[in-house]
Amino acid sequence: MKLATKQNHSQFAFIVSIPIAILGGLMGLGGAEFRLPILAGPLGYSASQVVPLNLAISLITILISLLVRGKILSLSTVMPYSQVIIFLIVGAMIMAFIGASWAKHLSNEKLERIILVFLIIIGCALMIEGFLPESLPALVPSIPGLQIVVALGCGLIIGLVSSLLGVAGGELIIPTLIFAFGVDIKIAGTSSLLISLPTVIVGLLRYHHQGSFVDKQPLQDTVLPMGLGSLIGAIIGGLLVGIIPSNLLKIALGIILNIAALKVFLHSKA
Repeated sequence: MKLATKQNHSQFAFIVSIPIAILGGLMGLGGAEFRLPILAGPLGYSASQVVPLNLAISLITILISLLVRGKILSLSTVMPYSQVIIFLIVGAMIMAFIGASWAKHLSNEKLERIILVFLIIIGCALMIEGFLPESLPALVPSIPGLQIVVALGCGLIIGLVSSLLGVAGGELIIPTLIFAFGVDIKIAGTSSLLISLPTVIVGLLRYHHQGSFVDKQPLQDTVLPMGLGSLIGAIIGGLLVGIIPSNLLKIALGIILNIAALKVFLHSKA
């Protein structure tokens, strides 16, 4: 159901973005996957509008989360995985650019179906991640050339998902780092933000170049209030890192995300 009046549109966007950003900050995510059903449901945007708007809000959330986590958790912990992170970024940036171009040629109906499938996958990934131990042995052997190839390939997938959903991609980055490269779960959260930042910037610039932000009204009515709410929530979530355990939270949110995605993105078929 869409909001009844335009006056409460911005207020609702601001209020709902705060808990979403808190959860994102706690888990090392941008929270964009939880914004998608809100943008497409109560706020009433089409699938083609949702993606670039979500990317714009994601950029704000990631920047704040990264700054806060940098104060709480030392960024030096990611240095042993710098090679993997760099090639994940390269692959993600390449496909974020390509994916944004593909999205332009998709109808709203096709894009809605793609978003639904990806959100269900992400919801399941969150639930699986909730059961993961603090660290796991790496599935990819510590062979530099092999790790580069795997990181580049995984980056391409992450970039595609990011550009087609308008998400930061942390839901896929974190399990990739843990399973494939044996990164500790807390370090993976910080690393995911470092990887997501350039990925989101590339996708956002590509959508801007394609004219997605010609209409400034959604930026004023939605991106600005959601960005402000995300600023508050990201700071709170970042400060709570290490205090509130996130495993059970991820399992619960994975279930909620799947339910919300099905409810919102199947509405047109009802």
